[in-house]
Parts: sequence; structure tokens; C-alpha cells
Amino acid sequence: MNTSPLQRIAGAPISWGVCEVPGWGYQLAPDRVLKEMRDVGLAATEIGPEGFLPGTPEALAGVLASHGLRAVGGFTPLLLHVPGHDPLPEVARLLESYAASHADTLVLSAVTGQDGYDSRPELDADGWKLLLSQLDRLTALAAEHGVRAVLHPHVGTMVETGDEVRRVLEGSSISLCLDTGHLLIGGTDPAELTRQVPERIAHTHMKDVDASLAAKVQSGRLTYTEAVRAGMYRPLGAGDVDVEAIVTQLSARSYGGWYVLEQDTILTAEPRERGPVDDVWTSVEHLRSMLRDAV
Repeated sequence: MNTSPLQRIAGAPISWGVCEVPGWGYQLAPDRVLKEMRDVGLAATEIGPEGFLPGTPEALAGVLASHGLRAVGGFTPLLLHVPGHDPLPEVARLLESYAASHADTLVLSAVTGQDGYDSRPELDADGWKLLLSQLDRLTALAAEHGVRAVLHPHVGTMVETGDEVRRVLEGSSISLCLDTGHLLIGGTDPAELTRQVPERIAHTHMKDVDASLAAKVQSGRLTYTEAVRAGMYRPLGAGDVDVEAIVTQLSARSYGGWYVLEQDTILTAEPRERGPVDDVWTSVEHLRSMLRDAV
């Protein structure tokens, strides 16, 4: 992607409370979310959960264009560890739609098969072997469509902890979505991971985190959902992630992917005033400042 980093700042609907998890919270209308994305100067958006935006490629492209946005791609939760379940047909259909909307990044998550992200099983050796082989198959399939597949380590999925992230890096060829928040909550220092394997990072979800709430998730005192509701995700610069070090390291390696601003939030009703866009605006301005300083 031969554009300035300042032109590669994108949004994610979950920063406005739009989420695929049943019962997550009040879901804002697409028109409000997309308008506010453009109002704060975002260039693009991840697509969001199924049903949030139009399902046909042409309609999706039209809606985004009407708001001056393009599609980055989207968060795609998949079962990758279940024998007899082949995720490729589902992903192949999705990739066909990417061409019309000019989306370039397939963000995969190895979900458990349960609703939400508050608990998860552990994989045995056979489960890991299957998951890693599925990641390589999906990487190859995406490449055939001119799309880059990345794995998103995520709390409450089959790839959450530092050991699990290392297992993916050592056992498959897939690139990573560096989600600075989920990595920290899962026990990985995202700045250190960026320093160690910058060549494997092809996409980013930029979050900041209240480490005291993250520690309660790690210890089981709060579920992930409870911590999000309590405000675990903070605007960039207001939490405990070393976001500046991450941006500096990525810039030094001429990182060419997207910086997706993603601050998971839960709404209980339609905000009467500005609502989530205020935190997004704070993050956009902080990220722009860091990117300018890193040039």
C-alpha cells in the first residue's frame, strides 16, 4: 500500500458499540457510524459484523462511497479446530465480495464456537495441528484473491496467550493482526512483539488499555465483557499500552498496512450527545501526532 501512514488510519464499528456478540449492547445505525467516521477524518473502515452493512459487494461499495470511505476488510470469526468442519467455502464466498468493495485484508479469529469471549476450551495436539494447517490453507486462498490474511489473537479465542501466539508464529506462515489491547490482556507485551517479529505484522488494531481492569480479566475477577463495560479500553494515550513505541517500531520498518482504531465499547442506548465519537477523535489526533513524529 503505497500511501502515507496518515492516509492509512481506519475505523472499526465496534468503537461505536457495533459487535457480533449476541446481547452485546445497543447497536447504532450504520449511517450514524459511517458519518462520524468520516467526520473525524478516517479514510476507511472494517466492515463490521454480518448484517451491519449491505451484504452484496456492489451495495457495500456504494454505501461506503457515499460516506467517502473505503473497505479495509473485516473481522471474520471462524472455527478452525473442529474436525470435519471446513472453513474454506465460507471464506471463499467472502473473498469474492472483497473484490467489488476493494477490501484488501482478511482478519481471521480462531473462535471457540461459543457465544462471546468470556470462556474458552484448551486445544490438544491434534486440535493445534488442525488449526495451524487451516491457517495456512486460508492464507493461500486469500492470496489467490489478492487479499492478505492475518490472524487476530483475541481474548476468549483459541489464540489468546503469549505461548499460543508463538505457536502460531512458529507453526504457520500467516501474518498477524497486532491488536495492542487483546495482546496485552492475553499476557503479551505488544511493543516487545513488534520489536521481535515486525516482518510478521501486516495489520494493526490500535487500542489502549486500563491495565488494572485487564489484570482482573486475567485473574478471572471480571469477564471480558464486564471489563469492556467498565471502560477497560481507553483512548490512545490514556491507558497503559506503549503505543508510541509500537508506532515508532512499525514506522522504522516501513510498515505499509492499516492502522485501525478499535476501542471496544458497549452502549446501553442511543447517545443523546456525541457519544463514542469523542473517544475516537481523541485517538485519531493522538495517532496522527505519533505518526508525524515517527516520519
